[in-house]
This record gives sequence, C-alpha cells and structure tokens, in this order.
Amino acid sequence: FISLFRYLGTGQSLVSLHFSFLIGKSTASVIIRETCVAIWNALHAAVMGQPQKEQWQEIADVFQQTCQFPNCAGAIDGKHIRIKKPVRSGSQFYNYKKYFSFVLFAMCDANYSFRYIDVGSYGSRSDSAVFAHSEFGKLLHDKALDLPEHTALPGTTSPAMPFVFLADEAFALCENLMRPYSSRGLSLARRVFNYRLTRARRVVECAFGILANKWRFLHTPIHLKLETAISAVKAACVLHNFVRARDGFNFEDSLTHSLHSHRPSVVRGHRQGAAVREQFTAYFMSPHGALPWQLDAI
Repeated sequence: FISLFRYLGTGQSLVSLHFSFLIGKSTASVIIRETCVAIWNALHAAVMGQPQKEQWQEIADVFQQTCQFPNCAGAIDGKHIRIKKPVRSGSQFYNYKKYFSFVLFAMCDANYSFRYIDVGSYGSRSDSAVFAHSEFGKLLHDKALDLPEHTALPGTTSPAMPFVFLADEAFALCENLMRPYSSRGLSLARRVFNYRLTRARRVVECAFGILANKWRFLHTPIHLKLETAISAVKAACVLHNFVRARDGFNFEDSLTHSLHSHRPSVVRGHRQGAAVREQFTAYFMSPHGALPWQLDAI
C-alpha cells in the first residue's frame, strides 16, 4: 500500500509517509525498494519478455493497422528521470537541462506498451550512446532479435524490406533503424516520409505520457538512493504494461508528459540504412502506400 498507492501512485515524499504511517524515513525507503524489486521480478517475464518472431510480426501488423507504417517493429526513445544528485557522482548525471537525471530508454509497440527498457544510464549521455550500450542496441547490431525475414511492403512484390524501428534524429540511421531526414531543403517526398515516421513514432511519446500520469512520482524529482530510484522506475514500467493488458488499449491519446527528451544531436547515418529509407520514401508516395491526407498534413 505504501509503495504502490502512496509513493508510486501519488508521489508523496518520504517525510509525508513518515508522518502518515508513523514509520521512519529509512524504513519507508526500504519498503519501497523491496516492493519494487519484487514487482519487477514477478512481472518482468510475463509482461515485458523479449518478443519472438511471431510476436514481432503481430507488433508490425498493429503498427500497419493503426499508424499505416509497414514493417515497423517498434518505436524507441530516451527520457530524463529527474533525481537528486547521487553521492560522489560528479557531473555524470548532470544533463544539458541543468539538473540531475538518469535515462529511461524504451522501445514500445503501437499499443503503448513497453517491450524493452534500459534504466539508469547517466543523464549526461546522449540517446545514441545509451542505445549503443544497451542490451537492445547490441542485439539489434548483432541481428540477434529474431526479427521476421525481409518482406515486401503491402501492395508490392519487391523489393523485400527489413523490419525496422523508428527513432528521432538523435539516433544513427541503419538498416533496421529509421530516423527523419534533416529538416533543411527537403523535397515533398522526404517531407511526407518525415510526417509518416513521426506519426508512427509518437506512440513512444504517448507511452511516456501515460506512464507519468498514472505513476505520479515521475512528475517530481525522486528523492531516493539511485538504486532504489531505478527499481521504482522499472516497477512503474512493468505495472504500466500490466494495467494496459488488463484494461485494454482504447483511450484518448495524450502527447504531453513531464519526462524530458534528450537534446537532438547530429549522428551520421549508414549507407544501407539510407537505401532502406529511400525505399520507404518512394513507397509512401506510391498509390499503394500514400495516405489521402498526408499532403495536407505536412
């Protein structure tokens, strides 16, 4: 009750818990840590297990149905979680927004559920660095995610296209990771691609917004030890998935949240990734891939 409803749910401080329940602040901190670790251990495998080939295909089908972006296996992003300065950490957790934080990196599906998270990287790191050092980034680089075989886009017979993840301009372009074109001097086709990618990638922004509004301790700086704060965020993420699966996926989208994005950085792309992006760009302008309203939206 203390961990779920009073701390994670409302964001009450340890001092408030101390007076409400007549327990010491250190006792409340221990209760929160042990409960969050138990929640993570109990739910992680059930609600955030690594998808297999069939599950990746199901995720891509939902992206195509709801966001009209084919062969999409997920959307990725990183967010700052505000914390108090960890002991003897120097400036490692001090981010460009001038406060201390660690990074919640996440990959989510079109149902706003987290499929992978990495919690605890230094706030001073960029999204691309966090991604490169994460388990998910290494699996993607080594092609060990068990993604489905290359397949042609809907309405076409060739070429066979890889399954991709969608990201913003802070990430490096590669065969399985799409990012927008640079915003300068874009052709109409590239502006349409940026719109289609951003429209599908917003699901991860929505997921962060739902997470923060459900577990309101994320609206304020976390005044816990670093390890306990990381455990609390991990517990909130698996509880988010648990509630999403229980309550269903129909709700009014919200694009606002209190978790802060990383500052975009210029990252060089990959030639193979550029070729895949050009194929998507051409497809979105073709009769098979175009949307009736896409030219009005850009």
